[in-house]
Amino acid sequence: MMSDLEENAITPLHDPFALFALWMADAEKSEINDPNGMALATATPDGLPSVRMVLLKGFDDNGFVFYSHQTSRKGQELLANPHAALLFHWKSLRRQVRIEGPVSVVSDAEADEYFASRPRLSRLGAWASAQSQVLENRAAFLAKIAGVTARFLGREVPRPENWSGWRLAPRSMEFWQDMPFRLHDRVRYQRAAEGWHHDRLYP
Repeated sequence: MMSDLEENAITPLHDPFALFALWMADAEKSEINDPNGMALATATPDGLPSVRMVLLKGFDDNGFVFYSHQTSRKGQELLANPHAALLFHWKSLRRQVRIEGPVSVVSDAEADEYFASRPRLSRLGAWASAQSQVLENRAAFLAKIAGVTARFLGREVPRPENWSGWRLAPRSMEFWQDMPFRLHDRVRYQRAAEGWHHDRLYP
């Protein structure tokens, strides 16, 4: 039993982004749907929290990037209180990663490039949706999609001004591996002046 606990323990790397890349690669092989799905937690300036699932669209040493409407609830909360937390949970691997840090809006060029890579109907949907606002009925939304489809017929669909991306620059990253009998393994990385340092946490 003890050998199993050692065999499945997390092997820390010097760089948490490198460890995350390995875990994401494993998830892409084992998760049935959306291995890049993550819970995004935001809060108002007075501390009222909210959480929802979004998709990770890129990551590097500068942070983790996702996209949405700035006028949505999460967009308004991020603009007013630019701090957030992410949670990846890969059920097939019995792993999770928690990430916390400040958030900033990506450059217009970066947002334009990603928006142009989306399927055309997704780009039209971004124009048609007043995300998080009250919708009278589904038919009203479909009518708006038909309207923007006609508007951009025969030409490219540009990025709406209020649609962009955010980059979370982690100050902490915690890797969690399920173990039998709840003897889980947790490794936490924290950013320091000289880079990153890590330690293990009791389960």
